[in-house]
Amino acid sequence: MLTDPTAAVIVIGNEILSGKVDDQNARYLIGELRGLGVSLRRIEVVPDVVDDIAQTVRKLSGAVDHVFTSGGVGPTHDDVTLQAVAAAFDMPTARNAELEALMRGRWGAALHARDLRMADVPAGARLEYGPGGPGSTWPVVVVRNVWVLPGVPGIFRRKFEAVRELFRAAPIYGRALFSRVDEAEIAGALDETVAAFPAVDVGSYPQSDPGPHRVKVTFDSRDRTALDGALAFLAKRLGDAVAKIE
Repeated sequence: MLTDPTAAVIVIGNEILSGKVDDQNARYLIGELRGLGVSLRRIEVVPDVVDDIAQTVRKLSGAVDHVFTSGGVGPTHDDVTLQAVAAAFDMPTARNAELEALMRGRWGAALHARDLRMADVPAGARLEYGPGGPGSTWPVVVVRNVWVLPGVPGIFRRKFEAVRELFRAAPIYGRALFSRVDEAEIAGALDETVAAFPAVDVGSYPQSDPGPHRVKVTFDSRDRTALDGALAFLAKRLGDAVAKIE
């Protein structure tokens, strides 16, 4: 198990960039990965262009532990993700016999020849069923550390849920402190806290409609002791400026 796994999401589709469709999958993965203890480092949106997808896959595959793609998997002209992932790693595409058999078994005579394009995957790919094993769910195509997922939100979620436990790591703990005073007034104390607790990720977020709270300060860490120490350290320095702690 990785002790501090990282991930990136690549959302693929002209429909996302044009605003015709709202992305739901990256937003979903933000919460899922956080709950699994995986740090999300990047979300990138790219068009249905093989070179753009391949370049992004290649870059992010070398930068994080897990890459998840969303979209571009299907039988139509703009479904080029599998081709692009193959190009990213200089692999040919080839008909996967196991995937073809699954498709024929599910759709039978209703299967169109063009649908079998979805069984043409990078030659170095594997099929991952998750903890349930073959027969438990439809497999995810995986190439190295790249997990190729569909763009339809309902299908995307079902396929991720089948393999989600494969990514579970040590939890990321989180706390929050709310300040009654503006960010400029607490900046010095924030700097001291960050310097004193390098294992804690401290975020400062002014509230757009503050009411009694001017700033929300968040604390995230895999080290719970360090996190609680950082929170107490800042709270002591802010004194009466602390509105509440969560």
